[in-house]
Amino acid sequence: MVPTVADLVRPGPTRIMGIVNVTPDSFSDGGRWSDTAAAVAHGRRLAAEGADLLDVGGESTRPGSTRPQEAEELDRVLPVVTGLVEEGLTVSVDTMRASVARACLEAGATLVNDVSGGLADEEMPPLIAATGVPFVVMHWRGLLTDPHARPHYDDVVEEVCRELEERVATLAARGVAPAQVVLDPGLGFSKDAAHNWTLLAALERVLQLGHPVLLGASRKRFLGRLPARPGAAVDGAAPPSDPAPPTATWPPRRRACWPHGRAAGRCGCTTWPPPGTRWPSTR
Repeated sequence: MVPTVADLVRPGPTRIMGIVNVTPDSFSDGGRWSDTAAAVAHGRRLAAEGADLLDVGGESTRPGSTRPQEAEELDRVLPVVTGLVEEGLTVSVDTMRASVARACLEAGATLVNDVSGGLADEEMPPLIAATGVPFVVMHWRGLLTDPHARPHYDDVVEEVCRELEERVATLAARGVAPAQVVLDPGLGFSKDAAHNWTLLAALERVLQLGHPVLLGASRKRFLGRLPARPGAAVDGAAPPSDPAPPTATWPPRRRACWPHGRAAGRCGCTTWPPPGTRWPSTR
């Protein structure tokens, strides 16, 4: 049964968002689904594989990318949103532009996923307030123009949570009901691998803000070593050198080697996971 929008944003089981990038330059699959028919077919496959909703985006946010013109973004996403809605699927539009969000909502999209949390377009908050749709508010410190810029936090968890709370309060002042808000800690957006792991380990703190949470590893490279034994190839490439999760921040749960599903120290790993790492439960 296709979940309703209310099902997707109320507390309960984890829901899966399938990503349909209709961009030429996204990190993982830029250009693969730029044709409308191919993108709709991809969305159908994701739904068949278990995705509860499909997020259609026409603008890459990789560092150094150039923003498309409004008309170009709309030409990319609107036919795909329309096609997926006609298939009876639940669709979210990933956009920072109110005009694009409005057109896609009129075509049947039921959520708006804005990586700027309404900061990039002053018309976005009143649109969300007027339509009453769920609104994904991501932690955002602006578009990165320098792919080599090093983000800085004194305490990434507390700073991200504080800035999300401030953003929700600002949106509420512009008419967006708190019940509409879904929070996204923004993994990979102005954050390096260590920041990402620390936020993952502290998701309970983000949940304490009182909103549903969307966890989207937009910058996935820091996850690359999870499925691989030391030295093994990942998708045909050498494992990345991003650091493993900080051992001091994981909650004290059952110790195990997550990739291999066996008790720590019994899987033959010598460098992965690091000795003493306390992994989340794999239940």
